[in-house]
Amino acid sequence: MMAGRLWASAILATGAACAQEYLPPIPVTHPAIQYFQAPVTDPVSAFLKKLQSGEAKLTSRGGDLGYLPSLLENFHIAVDSQALVFSKTSFQAPKISPKNPRAIYFTDDVAVAYVRGGNGLEIAATDPQQGIVLYEFKADASGKPSFTRSDVCLKCHQGPATLGVPGIFVGSVFPDPAGVPQREGAIITDHRTKFEDRWGGWYVNARRGEQPDRANSVADNPADPTALNTEGQQNLTSLIGRFDPAGYLSPTSDIVALMTFEHQTQMINFFTRVNWEARMVEHDGKAAEVTRMQLNADLESLAAYMTFADEVPLKDPMEGVSTFTKTFSHRGPRDAKGRSLRDFDLQKRLFRYRLSYMIYSAQFDALPVDVRDRIYRLVYEKLAALPLEERRAIVEIVRETKPGVPEYWR
Repeated sequence: MMAGRLWASAILATGAACAQEYLPPIPVTHPAIQYFQAPVTDPVSAFLKKLQSGEAKLTSRGGDLGYLPSLLENFHIAVDSQALVFSKTSFQAPKISPKNPRAIYFTDDVAVAYVRGGNGLEIAATDPQQGIVLYEFKADASGKPSFTRSDVCLKCHQGPATLGVPGIFVGSVFPDPAGVPQREGAIITDHRTKFEDRWGGWYVNARRGEQPDRANSVADNPADPTALNTEGQQNLTSLIGRFDPAGYLSPTSDIVALMTFEHQTQMINFFTRVNWEARMVEHDGKAAEVTRMQLNADLESLAAYMTFADEVPLKDPMEGVSTFTKTFSHRGPRDAKGRSLRDFDLQKRLFRYRLSYMIYSAQFDALPVDVRDRIYRLVYEKLAALPLEERRAIVEIVRETKPGVPEYWR
């Protein structure tokens, strides 16, 4: 079972990435990590306890959707987060195509992938200490559901695409008309990636002006497999005619949801990496000098990413096609003036305030105290580069809504 492969749009074994630095892999077997041996408290493991005690219940809708709606409800994942990817890049690749895209749904700490007519669901859940934990969900012949964790996923989900730790990512490829990706030009994407390189192999609904990208397109000339036919593929507000929406929870693939997911995936991977490095330094003592130096560099990179330092600006205003823009923002928290780090801008950039909402995550709170304090200091220093009004707003929001903020933030 290679469940983890469902999370990318086609990054196979490449270290190429726009704006993303390559980081050496961290061994999951290190005594300070013990990725497969240490207990986890991710949303799936917590849900399993509720399921066993009878506090939670799973019900099947039948048909292709099966347990999907019930799983999303139990994990508090909104249907409007749906993003559709049609490149053939998972163990269910034969069932994925532009006519039968894979759907991904997510919230801050868990994501679910679904293939119509597929063999089970894939779930990526974030453990505060261990980072992303990948599960496969299936129902047996009697209809009884089960969750299985597998190490095979790490073949694709620990490497250059994930900052060297178990993680998830969004990728961009050059797919042919059947959805088969061309390995050349496959990249990892996030808010630092040029729009012209993003979303190859994905469906994207949006009004976004003159900001060309790879979305909704295929390379239909075998003699030139990296030349996408993008004519008429931009600013699609509907995907009608591209695939049959029967058997899906929504007919849309919202651009704002996808861009949010892009940012979130690498933010989670950064938190995992510095957590692991700090634990290794503490465990190895003087023998960890190289790891300590790498941790220092990674903290700088994390702080830059967390404050959107290298974000590619929008050339034109952007508008999604689902309710995601509103529902995501409404999840707060908000300060006394009604402001939130989850508020979108969509005029010049993705978010109104350039500090990641993932500062509220359990994963951030679980970082070793000294690491968390250093991130607060680095982030505070990087905010100095922002316009005074925006910087002041961010500081006010954080000090009102985030417990444990250092005194100098106040």
